[in-house]
Amino acid sequence: MGKVTGIGGFFFRSKDNVALAQWYEKHLGINSSQSGYIWDQEAGATVFSPFKEDTDYFGSNQQFMVNFRVEDLDGLMEKLITDGVKVDEKRINESYGKFAWIYDPEGNKIELWEPINES
Repeated sequence: MGKVTGIGGFFFRSKDNVALAQWYEKHLGINSSQSGYIWDQEAGATVFSPFKEDTDYFGSNQQFMVNFRVEDLDGLMEKLITDGVKVDEKRINESYGKFAWIYDPEGNKIELWEPINES
């Protein structure tokens, strides 16, 4: 019987799709189809979790929030701050990893997660 094996794409509306695609590629290394090749992500855990309609975990103007797995969260945050990316000052360390948040140029809140290395 068939089943879903992963996320094959993530599509969303933007005010300036070309500029936003370039921002994601420059700051987060996520290639868009506009650059001629598709982002090939590493295998790993993916949480799929609907939130309550009135959640304050991410912006009330957002229908979704993307969580990206990252390596060296602290180093990445330093680079993003140097590059002038809007960051949330809040950071969280949990037993399963470290979290930080940034905003893209259109104000979408993005969660960055460095999982605990279990090897």
